[in-house]
Amino acid sequence: MEFFARRLKELRKSRKKTQREMAEYLGIGLRAYQYYESAEHYPDVPGLIALADYFEVSADYLLGRSDQRG
Repeated sequence: MEFFARRLKELRKSRKKTQREMAEYLGIGLRAYQYYESAEHYPDVPGLIALADYFEVSADYLLGRSDQRG
């Protein structure tokens, strides 16, 4: 699931958002979000959907199952 961590970080930086801002958007703690970007933990399904919606990409793109963003 390294794809997820890498893509999440790339998407966050492309929007010029901090990890803290993303954690607040998701309603989770900063450390929990940091775990996502370090591939130590992963969001639950509602969290994955929220991230896909926020970045306007498919869940498959976030998970590395597709290189198509949409």
